[in-house]
Amino acid sequence: MDNLLFYILTLFSEIIGTVGGFGSSVFFVPMANFFLPFHQVLGITSLLHVFSNLSKIYLFRKGLDKGIFLKIGIPSIVFVIIGAYFSKYLNTQIAELVLGVFLILFAGFLLIYKDFSIKPSNANSIVGGSLAGLMAGLIGTGGAIRGLTLASFNVQKDAFLATSALIDFGVDASRFGMYALQGYLTKEMLWQAPILLVISFVGSWIGKQLLNKIPQETFKKIALWLILLVGLYSLWEYLK
Repeated sequence: MDNLLFYILTLFSEIIGTVGGFGSSVFFVPMANFFLPFHQVLGITSLLHVFSNLSKIYLFRKGLDKGIFLKIGIPSIVFVIIGAYFSKYLNTQIAELVLGVFLILFAGFLLIYKDFSIKPSNANSIVGGSLAGLMAGLIGTGGAIRGLTLASFNVQKDAFLATSALIDFGVDASRFGMYALQGYLTKEMLWQAPILLVISFVGSWIGKQLLNKIPQETFKKIALWLILLVGLYSLWEYLK
């Protein structure tokens, strides 16, 4: 692994993931696929996200909304365990194809339908949380679905990011354990843990500073275009 390039791209994923509100895994998972086998990508993503979410919970702690956490977070935690368990049966090439198509559809839809929202009902919260957890367990990223679900509540930036991070922490702690049992985590990844901890905090902090100075909608558009490009590249890699 080209460590320096890997760490630079990881930091970039953290910054954009914080600003965009979708979490770093939307960018980190397809990026990490260039360096590691798919199942190891799942393992290191769960490790990075545990640190990333602790950083965001600390930095945006004043905005935590326990009610939203219960509605979306509990279903997410339950279904991420299910998704993580079945990930071992998913062909890695198929997983990469699913990831690419998912990113393209997600980003393309939100770029076209800028004002799209869903009713913030209990049923939609549970369905959105369950789908986000299932996708996170299966292919390593569910933040896009969770972000869309949270957006329907029209919460402020700090509440959005802090609550999303708290939900994600429960999700990633759960799948971290499942991935560890399935052998997705290597000794090299554990040695990288202190570096990933620093990167996650620095990236989240930089993202917070950017959010304080530049309109969130501007960065959200940039994030969506980046997600679309990553998805297209992942699909091209599968088809070539």
